[in-house]
Amino acid sequence: MRKAYRLTVVFLIMSLWVSGCGNVIEPEPEVKVYDHTGRYELDTERGEAVINDVTFNSGYDIPGIKDNNRVFYEIFVGSFSDSNGDGIGDLRGIINRFDYLNDGDPESGLSLGVEGIWLSPIFKSPSYHKYDVADYYEIDEQFGTMEDLRELVDLCHKRDVKIILDLVINHTSKENKWFKEFCSARRHSDSSNQYYDYYVASDTESHPGKIFYKIPSGDEYYEGNFSSDMPELNYDNPIVRKEVLKIAQYYLEEIGVDGFRFDAAKYVYLNENDKNVEFWSWYMEKLREMDPSVYCVAEVWDSDSVTKDYAVCMNCFDFTMAQADGMISATAKRGDVNKYTSYVEQYINNVHSKNELTTIVPFIANHDTDRAAGYMTLSSGYAKVAANLYILGPGSPFIYYGEEIGLKGSRGSANTDANRRLAMLWGDDDTIKNPTGSTFDSNKQTNGTVDGQKKDGDSLYNYYKKLIMIRKANPEIALGDYRAYKFKNTKFGGFVSTYEGNSVSVFHNTSGSEISVDLSTVTDQKSLKITDVIGMGDASLDGDILTVSGQTSVILR
Repeated sequence: MRKAYRLTVVFLIMSLWVSGCGNVIEPEPEVKVYDHTGRYELDTERGEAVINDVTFNSGYDIPGIKDNNRVFYEIFVGSFSDSNGDGIGDLRGIINRFDYLNDGDPESGLSLGVEGIWLSPIFKSPSYHKYDVADYYEIDEQFGTMEDLRELVDLCHKRDVKIILDLVINHTSKENKWFKEFCSARRHSDSSNQYYDYYVASDTESHPGKIFYKIPSGDEYYEGNFSSDMPELNYDNPIVRKEVLKIAQYYLEEIGVDGFRFDAAKYVYLNENDKNVEFWSWYMEKLREMDPSVYCVAEVWDSDSVTKDYAVCMNCFDFTMAQADGMISATAKRGDVNKYTSYVEQYINNVHSKNELTTIVPFIANHDTDRAAGYMTLSSGYAKVAANLYILGPGSPFIYYGEEIGLKGSRGSANTDANRRLAMLWGDDDTIKNPTGSTFDSNKQTNGTVDGQKKDGDSLYNYYKKLIMIRKANPEIALGDYRAYKFKNTKFGGFVSTYEGNSVSVFHNTSGSEISVDLSTVTDQKSLKITDVIGMGDASLDGDILTVSGQTSVILR
């Protein structure tokens, strides 16, 4: 049984029907008018485009998407939306823009439909990026107040959106009172001071593979592998471990957040992964005692052979998927889908062998990488194909803010990450500005704004909305057991995902031309039907022969 799922997109339509004698004739209500792409029917009374080809199978009851399989959206807070006119994004800006992210009505089609948000660090900090925390119990005044955070958390939960905070506990700011007390205690050799061993200290500067700096006005050195402004905490000290547990407990129990993204997880003990895994296993065990449903994901920027070891305790971002040379980009650019799906299957099997509760967390870009729109353009179709690959797949995909409109940004010759964290292009009266230190030429932003893309039924923004709709319409994609199809002699590929006896198959043609395949060579499933098609073309099924246009994906039930 199907029911239409309507996605409305605001359009400004001016249609004049002119007769031979020059008279203006209004169209009859039943006449169908289409936008320039020919894909989206226009509601002539409301002046809106309606995407009505996404269908939900309601013949059986499937629970909502589990927390470990949500579509998340990363917000670099200072660059997202400004509520008070100072040019800096803030929590109130996110609250004001929440209908854009999720309006609470899955059938309105008026929001992006994300199911979780990850906020970059919001704690008091001297930097624009806030990855050097001066006080974990105070919201940076540029971003708002603790009451703003409480309001945002409440709003998220009213709309069934999970909210996770970026928790940076590998290091702090040197402006943190802990570090100031540490330096004082070390200068005076006062081992009775509780902060004496809060940070990693040494009587020598030389430590191969690590970086140490002189303690101001002292004879010893402190570890600071990222920067002299970011001293590293000492996790051999049980008091420090207790302190960072206390921080998490406050935000879980007092504020009500749903979990955390852990920055620099493999740097707690630099180059000592066994000790890192031991620490995070201990930490996650304690967090789950506080909240059994806590959602956490770690930044372990390394190969899969390293990240899989962290799967014993929590999810990790899949960096093999990401960036210009990652699996998503390589496959989207007319690569072999079979290699991609086989990789996904292998990754899931590897982490499940460590912990059944962990999964794959794919993404294309984040605040530390060049933006994908610079190497997967809209005109080539690569941006849309890449979106198909990771949104219509298992696990918990993360969208970097602005990715859905093709926002550009790269380090460039200035070699600054600020260029990867540029202001969201709303196209309205938002006063958000680029962050301190950015040098990116605004003339390179060629893909338009949110406001402009809302009015274009074929925009990347509306494409992302439709993708998330299709994912929700077929919950087996996110929830099910994943098995890659093994096609031979073709780059065409796909997978089947089965949940509670129901199966959905997803196929991708990333090439530039139409491909036909015989499904009987990869599956014995019968009576399959096409439920959704998304991409640059169309698809058809004649018996076992599936034909799919280039740069197009198809869903079969």
